[in-house]
Amino acid sequence: MRILIALCVSGGLFATPPRQTASERWRIASWTEKETLSNLPLSATKGGKIHIRGTSLSALARGLRHYANEVLHIDDFWFFDQSHHLPCHLPPPGQPIAGSSSVPWRYNLNTVTFAYSFAWYQWSDWEKLLDWAALHGVNFQLAWVGYEKIYLDSFRQLGMADDDILAFFSGPAFQPWNRFGNIKGTWGPDAGRRPLSLSWIDQQFALQKRIVARMVQLGITPILPAFPGFVPDAFARLRPGADLVRAPAWGGLPADSPNTRALFLSPLDDAYAELQRLFVEAQIEAYGNVTNVYAMDQFNEINPVSGATDYLSAVSRRSYAALAAANPAAVWLMQGWLFYLSEGNFWTQERIEAYLRGPEDRAGMVILDLFSETAPQWQRTGSYAGRPWIWCQVHDFGGNQNLFGKITNTTVNPMEALRESDSMVGLGIATEAYEGNEVLYDLFFDQGWSATPIDTVSYFHDWTTRRYSGVRQLPASLYQAWELLRVTVYDYRASDLIGVPVSVYQLEPNLTGLYNTTTGKPTALHYDPAALPPIWRLFVAAAAAQPRLWAEPGFRLDLVDVMRQVLSNAFGRLYADLVAAFTGGAPPSEIAQRGQRMRAVLGDVDALLATQPHFSLRRWLNAARAWGESTGENAAIAYEARSQVTIWAPGTLLNDYAAKAWSGLIATYYDERWRIFVDRLVDAAENHGGRLDFAALHKEMSEFQTAWQTKGYGVEGEAAADSAADVQALVDSIKQRWQDIF
Repeated sequence: MRILIALCVSGGLFATPPRQTASERWRIASWTEKETLSNLPLSATKGGKIHIRGTSLSALARGLRHYANEVLHIDDFWFFDQSHHLPCHLPPPGQPIAGSSSVPWRYNLNTVTFAYSFAWYQWSDWEKLLDWAALHGVNFQLAWVGYEKIYLDSFRQLGMADDDILAFFSGPAFQPWNRFGNIKGTWGPDAGRRPLSLSWIDQQFALQKRIVARMVQLGITPILPAFPGFVPDAFARLRPGADLVRAPAWGGLPADSPNTRALFLSPLDDAYAELQRLFVEAQIEAYGNVTNVYAMDQFNEINPVSGATDYLSAVSRRSYAALAAANPAAVWLMQGWLFYLSEGNFWTQERIEAYLRGPEDRAGMVILDLFSETAPQWQRTGSYAGRPWIWCQVHDFGGNQNLFGKITNTTVNPMEALRESDSMVGLGIATEAYEGNEVLYDLFFDQGWSATPIDTVSYFHDWTTRRYSGVRQLPASLYQAWELLRVTVYDYRASDLIGVPVSVYQLEPNLTGLYNTTTGKPTALHYDPAALPPIWRLFVAAAAAQPRLWAEPGFRLDLVDVMRQVLSNAFGRLYADLVAAFTGGAPPSEIAQRGQRMRAVLGDVDALLATQPHFSLRRWLNAARAWGESTGENAAIAYEARSQVTIWAPGTLLNDYAAKAWSGLIATYYDERWRIFVDRLVDAAENHGGRLDFAALHKEMSEFQTAWQTKGYGVEGEAAADSAADVQALVDSIKQRWQDIF
């Protein structure tokens, strides 16, 4: 008897935020041709069917994934495409299965994810992302693409010239921080640099229309941007009497930099409400009446002009009043990040309460407790003064890719918070980038559908089965490998490391401040590095026991990922030995030999990563090239794509912040920096009595870094093929070369 999957909606999509106590439910049942469910809008029930019933589109999608996970033992993964060989007759569940959400809001994304991961996304990428989000039960998601078109048209209506508006915008790879008011304008070499083009703005706007429409179809409420208050410098001429202040300098940029200290229009000025109305109306006209939830962050890593509580209360009250005047049902969604990270610990308890209590409508504001897994703010803020709030996990900063996770913190802690706080309404992933550690995101979104903390032991076991579903009989060694990963790299519970660390080789070489650090750009390991090679050997043993694993794209990706981490850890130890040798007066030949060994490790890491499209600078630059060619902004976009993952601007604190473990980036950028460093050490030992000329080192390094950013879209070397034979052969050769590491 053939079994079909039928989806029918017995409840409506939440066009407005769900009630704080509401949960969404799904139920899966199979029935024979003799059974009917007449209370559902399904006209025919003949022929065996699998029936998924839910109270919302989101519940239906999550129920479908549950069937795929628990009955078919397959899943939809982010970083690779997997071909599922389904049986001709889909098996029914052994008995009806039911589930419900533990929270009404399941939130996704961070404003900066739109740069670190999504800057060059095409429609096909967004289709995959939205399908993935829906299947994971997401029902609220940020929708920032195309914001500049809304901004441009709104200021045009005030009579501002295009050139004045465009001069405010930052380039495609840095738009989120422009939207936050942290930066303005563009930077880089003079040749080819220009303001954000109208072609880019129009194409992004067209893309946003498709994104929003698909979100609505999938039951994901779009969270659209409101007007926060940041205006072009020319606004002062347009409205001479406007209440304007300069935001503080941001990110280490000097106060006199033309790229920071944006103008902020006070919400107490009538022009603010006028612009807010234009923003909201333009989005309703463009996308339809699809949401009442608006993202608005006014003080992201920049302090208000005044700390007076009456001022802070008035700012938030008037901000919400302007939003509600444009849409009476509006809900203001804001990140709680400002309460965690502010200059001089600006946000005291009194100031927080004043700002949050400004809007009279208690339900009119929802706060993202953005960094709950490491530095929750909901307790010290009194559950955000009783406002609805969402427990979020950041996990990743800038798209760093080392193995790292806090699975106890993200399963036990949110359930405890749900019991303790009357105003917690959701769980959310607010990662800065989706670049690795995929199991953590699956686990966390699944926690949104469990009333108790998920048992991570059984979860990792079942996740492993689905991950390599093309091989039905997985070796025990593979399950053992993932169990060891669970207890070593993925269950960090302290707060010394706030997020995914970077590897030493990804930072600008120096004699100090790089190895085993926990501040700034941390490189410390939260586990014994000796624990990782045995885990890697279990992956290899699994492939030896079941050679079909080599044909699994997920297995190749994971094996390479673990092997990359082993080699990266080894590089850190080799670096520490090099520094000890140099400072201890070792001869130049020894320093050169140690440097060559370090660079040989980097060469193998690059070659290994080249087998995986996901770990590739070429992929990033090719995606940027598609936008550069379609908008006619090739030089500017190529520069921005290279700049974001390396050196943002001279003097900032963000250089190497978005470091990546990518083939091509290692070979052409990181390795060259280490060549320069080692050569300088050898020269110092040979010719200058062991005294390193730091000024000369910095000058040479800066010249190289600046030149690298202008090299366009090309990447030296051939792209390696991701085939079973290629990966297996390379893994074997690297293992033989580094037997002391593996």
